Amino acid sequence: MPYITRDKREQLDRMIDELVISLKNLDPTGDVTEGNMNYTITRLLNAVYEKTSYRNINEIIGILECAKLEYYRKRASVYEDKKIKENGDVYGNKD
Repeated sequence: MPYITRDKREQLDRMIDELVISLKNLDPTGDVTEGNMNYTITRLLNAVYEKTSYRNINEIIGILECAKLEYYRKRASVYEDKKIKENGDVYGNKD
């Protein structure tokens, strides 16, 4: 889970904020492309987990999977619930 202590967040947020600005500045429209994000994530993982081993591969996949699930839980499902209310439920529920 991404719920680390506030002091660690403050340390990391400064660097992450700089990275976000840099990523947005790569494209004249201010968009962060999928390729740039994928490259950045891959470089971070490769730099932190330098040695290729089953343990590291397993750990990386676990990190990515948990980040994916948490993103879905906090962002995608909220968005989908909003769209169900606006457009109706495909499963026939009367929301």
